Amino acid sequence: MPVRPTLRQQLLRRKPLHTFTTESESESDGGGGLRRSIGPFQLTMIGVGATIGTGIFFLLGSAVPEAGPAVVVSFALAATAAALTALCYAELASAVPVSGSSYSYAYATLGEFAAWAVGWCLLLEYAVSGAAIAVSWGQYLNDFTERLFGFRMPEAISAPPGAGGLINLPGVVLVGLCCLLLVRGAKESAAFNTAMVLVKLAVLALFVVVGITGFDAGHFQPFAPLGVAGIGTASATVFFAFIGLDAVSTAGEEVRDPRRTLPLAIVGALVVVTLTYILVAVVGVGAQPWTAFEGQQAGLSDILATVTGAGWPAVLLSAGAVLSIVSVTLVVLYGQSRILYTMGRDGMLPAAFRRVSPRTGTPVFSTLLTGAFVAVLAAVFPLDLLADLTSMGTLAAFAVVSLGVMILRRTAPDLDRGFRVPGYPVVPLLSLLACGYLIYELPLGTYLLFGGWLGLALAVYLSYSRRHSRLQAAADTAPEQAPA
Repeated sequence: MPVRPTLRQQLLRRKPLHTFTTESESESDGGGGLRRSIGPFQLTMIGVGATIGTGIFFLLGSAVPEAGPAVVVSFALAATAAALTALCYAELASAVPVSGSSYSYAYATLGEFAAWAVGWCLLLEYAVSGAAIAVSWGQYLNDFTERLFGFRMPEAISAPPGAGGLINLPGVVLVGLCCLLLVRGAKESAAFNTAMVLVKLAVLALFVVVGITGFDAGHFQPFAPLGVAGIGTASATVFFAFIGLDAVSTAGEEVRDPRRTLPLAIVGALVVVTLTYILVAVVGVGAQPWTAFEGQQAGLSDILATVTGAGWPAVLLSAGAVLSIVSVTLVVLYGQSRILYTMGRDGMLPAAFRRVSPRTGTPVFSTLLTGAFVAVLAAVFPLDLLADLTSMGTLAAFAVVSLGVMILRRTAPDLDRGFRVPGYPVVPLLSLLACGYLIYELPLGTYLLFGGWLGLALAVYLSYSRRHSRLQAAADTAPEQAPA
C-alpha cells in the first residue's frame, strides 16, 4: 500500500512546475479546456479595465486635501509601488502561464495550503470587491439619469444596503448581464471590455483637454503645504486605485503566446494607467486651488464645472463613471471564475468548477456561481465593513507573488521565463516591504476578521480539499517505496 503523507507534508506539498502547462495543454487539445482567443491589445485592456474604475473620477477630492498640489508626487510613488508588484506578476505569469494567478504561483512555491489560503484571499479581492463595485452602480446610474433626464430610481432599490437601500436591483442586473456575456465566450467578453475601456479613456482624455484650458501654474504654490507626511498619506490613499493589474494573469490559458503576451500586457496596462492618473492629477490641480477640493462630491465633474461654467462635462463624466463600473465588474467576474476553474482542476474544489462548455469554451458553472455569489452580496449585504478586509486579502496575494519570484529563482533557476524582474532581488524585496507597510497600516479589526477568514479556509481545506487534491490522488496511486 502507498504511504500516506502526514498533515505537514500535505500542507507543504508543491505542485510540480511541469504539470501546470501539461494539464492546460492536454485539456485544451482534448476540447475540454479554455480556448486561446485573446490577443495582446485586448489583454492589456483587461488590465486597464480592472484598474481604472470610478476611483479616479472622485479620488482627487480625498487625496488633494491630504497632500496639496504634491498629490502628483503621491500618484508617482503609488505607481512605483504598484510597478514593483506588477513586475513580479509579469515574471511569474510568463513562467507559469495558467489561469490561477497568485493561487497557482503559491502552489508552485509555498505549498498546497498556502495556495488554498491565497485562493481565499483572491475571493476577497475579486468577489467581495466586485460586489462593492456593483452595488454603487445604482448611485452612478441615478446621477447620470438625473443630469440627463431629471429622473432617479427610488433609493430603496438603488442605494447600497444599509445606506438607505433595501435591495440593490441595479447591482444584481449588472452582475447578471456581465455573467451572460462571460458565458457567451472569452473573446466576446474581451472585445466588449475593450470597447468600454476605450470609451472610459476617451472621457478622461476629454477631462484633460477641457481642464487644461483653465490651467494655472500658480495653483501649484505652495507645492507641499502638508509636508512629506501628507504626501505619504495621500500615496496610501491612491495606491488602491492601482489594484487590478493582476487580473491580466487570470487569462493565462486564454491568451495567445502567453509567455510573451502576459508580461507585455501587465507592463502595458501599468503604463497606460499611470500616465492617465498623473495627467488627470496634474490637470485637476492646475484647474483650481488645492483648497477647493475639500468636500467636492462630484469629483472631476466639479473641476470641469469650475473651468467651463457649464453642466455638460458633468453628464459625460457621469457616463464615464457608469461605464467604468461595467468594465470593472466584467473583469472581476472573469478573473474570479478562472481562479475557481483552476482550483477545481487541482481537485481543491468539486469537479463542477473545472467543467468547460464545449460550445463556448467557458467555465459556465464557475461563472454562474461567481455571479450568483456577487449578486447576493451586492443585493442585500452592507459591504462598507469589508473594505479593509478586501485590502488585506489583496495585499496578502501581492506579497505571495513577490515572495514567489524569489523562491522560483532559487528552486528553478533554469525555468523558461518570458520576462525577468529587473533589479533582482531588490525589486521583489521592495514590493514585499511595500505590501507589508500597507498591511501594517490597516486597523486591528481587519486583522481579527482576516484571522477568522483564514481559520475558515483551514477548516474547509482539512475537511475537503486535502483529501480531494490531485496531488493526494497521485500519492494514493503511487507504488509503495521500499525502505532504504
